[in-house]
Amino acid sequence: MTKRNNLYLSHFTFIFHLSSFIFHLSTFNFQLSSFIFQLLMFGLCDCNNFFVSCERVFNPMLEGMPVVVLSNNDGCVVSRSNEAKALGIKMGQPLYQIRDFIKKHNVKVCSSNYRLYGDMSQRVMATLRQFSPAIEIYSIDEAFLLLDGYPTGQLKQFGEELARTVKRNTGIPVSIGMSHTKTLAKIASKLCKRYPKLNNACLMLRDEDIAKVLGNFAIGDVWGIGRKHNRMLGECRIATAADFAALSEKWVQNRMGITGVRTWLELHGKPCIEFSHEEADRQSIMVSRSFSKELYSIQELHETITTFAGIAAEKLRKQNSVAQEMQVFIITNRHRDDQPQHYECGLVHFETPTDSTLEIVKAATEELKRIYRRGYGYKKSGVRLSHITPSNAVQGALFDTIDRPKHKKLMEAIDRINSGIGHDSVKLVSQGSITGHTNREHLSPQYTTDWDDIIVVKV
Repeated sequence: MTKRNNLYLSHFTFIFHLSSFIFHLSTFNFQLSSFIFQLLMFGLCDCNNFFVSCERVFNPMLEGMPVVVLSNNDGCVVSRSNEAKALGIKMGQPLYQIRDFIKKHNVKVCSSNYRLYGDMSQRVMATLRQFSPAIEIYSIDEAFLLLDGYPTGQLKQFGEELARTVKRNTGIPVSIGMSHTKTLAKIASKLCKRYPKLNNACLMLRDEDIAKVLGNFAIGDVWGIGRKHNRMLGECRIATAADFAALSEKWVQNRMGITGVRTWLELHGKPCIEFSHEEADRQSIMVSRSFSKELYSIQELHETITTFAGIAAEKLRKQNSVAQEMQVFIITNRHRDDQPQHYECGLVHFETPTDSTLEIVKAATEELKRIYRRGYGYKKSGVRLSHITPSNAVQGALFDTIDRPKHKKLMEAIDRINSGIGHDSVKLVSQGSITGHTNREHLSPQYTTDWDDIIVVKV
């Protein structure tokens, strides 16, 4: 009996020591992985005054001049050169408020040329991919970089070389910010624009340097701090990023929730905002536009709705997705008190999720007929696709009457032709055009996406 007990005891002792060893090993691995994670460095490449810079690439006469780019229908200022900023022109300022000012100071005005800007953005991102093992496209003019494997002592030189290469390859000036977290990297990129001596690259590495920067950085300019929280923090006399970082985590959690805590942790150099190696597919796709004047006839609205539906379907196919629902909406001008107001939104449900322009445009046309009301002047229309899923995970309907393989081949052929010889080279007869309903008086040519607008060099 004693021998058996001793055997049980020895087995128990062995299991105890084994579990203890595994626990310490897992703890060491956790600490090691945390240490390695802390060594990771993030970068942010931010294109300077991107829309203006795109215009300057193809029109060098604009260098040194005050330049603004306007929103759709030449409504508001959405991009400004440094010279325009120095004159006091504000972001989002309506054009009609500053027409005389623009004329007086000889400010160059450009209509938004989003097709050109999108193509130039792709060129910038292609250059970034040559330098970084992974990039995360954050917006049309910004991308995060995962600087894994670069010695910290060489990061400043790396950032300067990257900025020079992007400028040489694309003509677009950029600011490169680098630090322990994505939030700090964003702050570093802003410093490049404030201080030209940084030579387009700022590395925030040492704790004392970070603390000094945060002490002079407005809390409202920190990534992740929206207007509501900025107002609340201001009421609490929290003016700088350093003031915010000095708060307790519990205070931030109670007042701002998990989003605020993430920003607080990132300012302390602890990365907690996920880095996405692949651009996430859109969960909804909306295409809409305001018009230069009110549209009264269903024929005019039909042109806009079919165009928007076709664009949305094309975007679906680009991300290899299909949609099961679509909203079609038309809106009157809410600023016209002298006219009757009407807002209508119709919902279409596709029994089988689709990406076919044929099916989507036809459904949008039918829904427009249902929601249109005669006698109203409509200022805006649009379509929104939702319930989006991958195209390779579609469950077909039992009594589906559409030849989907045939539709798929046709859409592939149309996309291939349009990609090769120009957007809208092939489209449905029912698809109209919205160019006659929008103001684009200062539109530059489609230098990189239309053969008719390619630059001609005379020698």
